[in-house]
Amino acid sequence: MKKLSLRTRVVTGAVVVAALGAGTFGAMSASASSPAAAPAAAVKVDTNNRNLQQTTHLTVAAATKAAQATLDAAKKENQRISVAVVDRNGNTIVSLRGDGAGPQSPESAVKKAFTAVSWNAPTSELVKRLEQTPNLKDIPGTLFLGGGAPVQVKGAPVAGIGVAGAPSGDLDEKFAQAGVASLAR
Repeated sequence: MKKLSLRTRVVTGAVVVAALGAGTFGAMSASASSPAAAPAAAVKVDTNNRNLQQTTHLTVAAATKAAQATLDAAKKENQRISVAVVDRNGNTIVSLRGDGAGPQSPESAVKKAFTAVSWNAPTSELVKRLEQTPNLKDIPGTLFLGGGAPVQVKGAPVAGIGVAGAPSGDLDEKFAQAGVASLAR
């Protein structure tokens, strides 16, 4: 058997590597250009199925209306507040910081709204529960101060309105209730 020179071996090796690389690249290119699998057909589900639950949510327009009514009620009493409206899951729909409201008020308003919808009760009532269960205040995202009001449909919570920035929780809650009342009109 004839021994190949170093140069011949290097060139032959390079050709083999290039051929393998081209084959791999070609296979990958071919699979990339294959048509995608057809999407699965939509599954039709009976709405009477016990595995489904329908919920009611405020529209952005309704949440904005409630937030503006809340700001207007505070403005009539010369109070500078922030207001937040959250959905049933505690996600913020609308948050408005009124002119001159303190820097802490937007976050406090969201937490009060979240607290009100989570327990389906005004936060002033929830403050009273802290006497029996003080560790409630340790739940993340909550704020047990007056100023949060739930929005209910047939007794079930669908949203929460939180207000912060007035000199007292009673005033904050009064303004939040004005936002809730605006949704009935």
